[in-house]
Amino acid sequence: MNYRHIFHAGSFTDVVKHAVVAIILDRLRSKETPFGVLDTHAGIGRYDLSSQQAARTGEYLGGIARIMAASDRLPQELAPYLNAVRDLNHDPSRLRWYPGSPRLARQLMRSQDRLLLAELHPEDVETLRREFARDRNTSVQHMDGYHAIKAHLPLKERRGMVLVDPPFEVTDEFERMTAALAIGHDRWPTGIYALWYPIKERPAVWRFHEALERSGIRRILVAELTIHEEDTHQRLNGCGMIVVNPPWQLDRTLEAVLPALHEAMAARAGGTRVEWLVPE
Repeated sequence: MNYRHIFHAGSFTDVVKHAVVAIILDRLRSKETPFGVLDTHAGIGRYDLSSQQAARTGEYLGGIARIMAASDRLPQELAPYLNAVRDLNHDPSRLRWYPGSPRLARQLMRSQDRLLLAELHPEDVETLRREFARDRNTSVQHMDGYHAIKAHLPLKERRGMVLVDPPFEVTDEFERMTAALAIGHDRWPTGIYALWYPIKERPAVWRFHEALERSGIRRILVAELTIHEEDTHQRLNGCGMIVVNPPWQLDRTLEAVLPALHEAMAARAGGTRVEWLVPE
């Protein structure tokens, strides 16, 4: 409840997360039938990079600012993500606004597609409601994201994605994510599930992956990007995405996209990893 994403908006972790989400959404909209998206930890929708909070950390300077500066050298698969950022900024020479996952999703969805947003913070949920006040196909609910999985799955569209992106304020967040995925997959086994996680202490990530392997869920893809050597857990070394039921050839796409992002952000250490945690 104390986490404020404005301090980290547009950081390298946002770039990784939103690039993956945008690619998935682009694949979903390639078919005419409607799809739905449930964002369990929605935030406020968009972030002002000119704000005092964003300037205090300046994390976006090493993330989305570098990505936009190198946009003409990046793979075509990143175009939906990059265009969503451009569309939010009316002045192409100035990067002021950054789309959170709700705004990114809505920009990449069509009029027939439905967006469900859950946010627990009382102030943030009101900001989110104002952001989407005129959007009939977007629903904002003041509720715990994990409860939203129980309340809203399966989605009536039968196609779509669940994005789970918690702030990791509690020590058992990995366990909560694993349990939520199990519940969601049991209710909606054909849905796409995208789970973001930080990489600080590698053993914690190993335990998370081992729990997923024991879950009995198939088709689990892992994609990671790190920008530091993992010689200490006192800093954020990188982040990862778990994708269950990924679109066709997402693994190959990310094998090209993640190294390009790593290079564009001028990371001096770390690297990328894309592999199947659990195959078919």
